[in-house]
Amino acid sequence: MTAAMAFALVSAAGADTGHSGRGAGPGLAAADKASTLWYDEPATDWESRSLPIGSGALGASVFGGVQHEQLQFNEKTLWTGGPGVAGYNSGNWTSPRPDAIKQVQDKIAADGQADPEWVASVLGQPKTGFGAYQNFGELRISQPSAPADVTGYRRGLDIAKATASVAYTSSGTTFTREYFASAADNAIVGRFTASKRKQLGFTVSVTAPDNRSYTSTAENGRITLSGRLTDNKLRFESQVQVRTVGGTRTDNADGTVTVAGADEVVLVLSAGTDYAPAYPAYRGTDPHAAVTQRVGNAAAKPYHALRARHLADYTKLFDRVSLNIGQQMPDLPTDDVLSAYRTGTLGPAGRKALEVLYFQYGRYLLISSSRAGSLPANLQGVWNNSTSPPWSADYHVNINLQMNYWPAEITNLTETTTPLFDYVDSLVAPGKVTARQMYGNRGWVVNNETNPFGFTGLHDWPTAFWMPEAGAWLAQHHYDHYLFTKDEKFLRERAYPIMKSLTEFWADELVPDPRDGKLVATPSFSPEQGPFSAGASISQQIVWDLFTNTRAAARTLGDTAAVRSTGDVLAKLDPGLRIGSWGQLQEWKSDWDDPDNTHRHVSHLFALHPGHQISARTNPELATAAKVSLTARGDGGTGWSKAWKINFWARLLDGDHSHLMLEEQLKNSTLPNLWDTHPPFQIDGNFGATSGVAEMLLQSQNDVIDVLPALPAAWADGAVNGLKARGDVTVDTQWAGGAPTRITLRPGHSGELKVGSDLFTRRFRLVDAVSGAVVPHRLDGRTITFRAAAHHQYVAVPVA
Repeated sequence: MTAAMAFALVSAAGADTGHSGRGAGPGLAAADKASTLWYDEPATDWESRSLPIGSGALGASVFGGVQHEQLQFNEKTLWTGGPGVAGYNSGNWTSPRPDAIKQVQDKIAADGQADPEWVASVLGQPKTGFGAYQNFGELRISQPSAPADVTGYRRGLDIAKATASVAYTSSGTTFTREYFASAADNAIVGRFTASKRKQLGFTVSVTAPDNRSYTSTAENGRITLSGRLTDNKLRFESQVQVRTVGGTRTDNADGTVTVAGADEVVLVLSAGTDYAPAYPAYRGTDPHAAVTQRVGNAAAKPYHALRARHLADYTKLFDRVSLNIGQQMPDLPTDDVLSAYRTGTLGPAGRKALEVLYFQYGRYLLISSSRAGSLPANLQGVWNNSTSPPWSADYHVNINLQMNYWPAEITNLTETTTPLFDYVDSLVAPGKVTARQMYGNRGWVVNNETNPFGFTGLHDWPTAFWMPEAGAWLAQHHYDHYLFTKDEKFLRERAYPIMKSLTEFWADELVPDPRDGKLVATPSFSPEQGPFSAGASISQQIVWDLFTNTRAAARTLGDTAAVRSTGDVLAKLDPGLRIGSWGQLQEWKSDWDDPDNTHRHVSHLFALHPGHQISARTNPELATAAKVSLTARGDGGTGWSKAWKINFWARLLDGDHSHLMLEEQLKNSTLPNLWDTHPPFQIDGNFGATSGVAEMLLQSQNDVIDVLPALPAAWADGAVNGLKARGDVTVDTQWAGGAPTRITLRPGHSGELKVGSDLFTRRFRLVDAVSGAVVPHRLDGRTITFRAAAHHQYVAVPVA
């Protein structure tokens, strides 16, 4: 697979830099200021200070050094491990263990539980060839000497335009740089300008880590770096074409290119590997031809055409959603804004500005790290500067990969889910082998974590190796995609086969619990604590979700046999919902919960979010129990844990506590470049928080479009446009004094709509904006029901 990026370096007399000093600068409009992260110094630390740009398969981190510019770049298929490594086994047992799972089940049946260390010794094995996501390399642009008398330095990232920039003045000349990642052209494009001509002079080089063999050459202004990773022999290649206007260009024997006295320089960098998402070899064609073509195509286009294509592609997605809660970004660097937020010295309008920026930043990161034709966003999205990143920067599927895609549908970025569905498809073939060999089951399975090479089996970390429910959790995204889009073709051809195969696995895996005869998963484990047991709440809730969704899909598609078979299992299935001795929702089937336990995982609330088994409006007793559990766990935790809690409290209709968790996320789990920190950096917290903000403003998981279900008091006045509800309905909402003043519904399909809002508890009018007619409806409490026509616009407003 390949991707490309281009950097245009331009010198133009009289260029308007738009930057001066520490303030936002006279050239920066208010709208740009509201959507821009900016800093008054170069980045010195990749994790906390660099600024990310990306186009899906390709990512880069901008440092903005003055003498030495550094763009660390990635291509998402560059991974160690997999079939090229001797002994790679996809996590399947290297020799048969026909009674291993039964041995654990028997111990649990006899003792009620089993120690994780012992279970890992029976079921686990060390990883072999799992691999890790790799730093591809660094593009360096080095000036021969440090610019003198540098003033007015500014480095920024405008997420509304997906454009990074650097500006500074030296010896009377103002220099600017601009970078953006274009999915439209598989390129990252940059532009350097100066207020005087012939000021651009530097050496361009590409460096790579030493866990690989490679050669680097420069010919006709093109730097080619190609080689193989040491451990799995994966082929990789990058090419950089240096194109100049004015001045001189020199190819150097060490594989670098030097430019002197140029008016304009355009750099085009493409990178790729011979990875292919095809079991069992996971190898495709040599990347050379594709890389060469992409360099040529991108380098042939003028800068302004590339920029226009990028903006058209990116803004088509990003501009769908806007949020205005009275925010006003102060004229301070973003790290200072974050610091003031933490210390309580930032005014209300500034606090709101940072919260809105953080919400939209999650959408920016998702667009930038998940586009069609690439692998899905991993633990670090697409960005990684290491050959051994934390947790391999892999795909953890006991929540993390799923959390990455929580905001995709509700924040109107459905296109970003394509890589997720393609990746899940690639897990089915190896997952069937694991299901058959390790479990003796039909269907397919994947466990706690996986890689691009079909690792669907087990390793031996006692508290984080067993999660056969992960596939069922992933399949929730398939069915939600159908619910949000009403794309029946997708349901029939993509989602339903995945879901039905998983129900086959679980129909074979569930066993009657001798305590009450209910079907349970055993062994089951509540991440990442406690003993192994039978029927842990998260296991039962996920399996309930799978069978419930599959039965609904079977009804839609007319598969009556599957409707019966899934219904039979549901009738016998333990639903994983019990209220314990201190009023909590039990984490295990036995009442083992400790009210003093503040573990970051609150997995037994899956039924509340992202599931729909518990509703604060229709199951108040269970919702109260969930609240008791959540309150006991506290407001601490790692970044992704706090992000999940934003969503939990929103589903409990407590907007103020949901907002409190957003504050906690920003105060204690956010780096100066606004990346989430576990610690270390882990991108799921960004995505989870964005989802949580959306859940405060709109929910639709229980067949009702619930408008402003958890509006915090801090956001008493505002408007949000473009959020999506299940049923393919786009929703715009305005409110004042905490009460909705206008709701606009734009359905993509015809059918009955149920809409809940406090607006409907007083006199109101519902009008079809297309025809101008008043719309007949039924009113039940705070919910109206009416027949909607596709592509009409329905507006509800209060009437005095």
